[in-house]
Amino acid sequence: MAVDSELELSHLDAEGRARMVDVSGKAPTFRRALAESFVRLSRPTLGLLLGGKLPKGNALETARLAGIMAAKRTPDLIPLCHPLLLTHVDVDATPQEDGVRFLATVTCPGNTGVEMEALTAAALAALTLYDMVKAVEKGAVIEKVQLLEKSGGKGGIYRRKEP
Repeated sequence: MAVDSELELSHLDAEGRARMVDVSGKAPTFRRALAESFVRLSRPTLGLLLGGKLPKGNALETARLAGIMAAKRTPDLIPLCHPLLLTHVDVDATPQEDGVRFLATVTCPGNTGVEMEALTAAALAALTLYDMVKAVEKGAVIEKVQLLEKSGGKGGIYRRKEP
């Protein structure tokens, strides 16, 4: 993907120092973002997971809750993110034949987007699942932490197009 060389970096001031963007002049709109992550697992580990036989307990529910909690703590984890009043966070864990896909949805009315909150939720859900399975599979792989959709604000609607 090409980046416009005329594009101004909003998180840098005139001297090149990092800064939090002033969003006070932006009109509040309903914001929504959807992000995903994927944890690749071996069939034996997936069998233990689905059978509820992992040593640490219910891994999918723990990972889901970790993702929800992470979305709410995004500004504590990513330095220039604004604290937002999130109105909904959902993390869905879907087992597949070669692992688990997490879909994180975040919404709020506000004057800045919730993409980072959705990405943080998806990433932390995946990291938590790794923590829950590492006793039986240290080679689990976290893949595809990516934004799928976002809406609201001046930028309108974005939907990822698969190459």
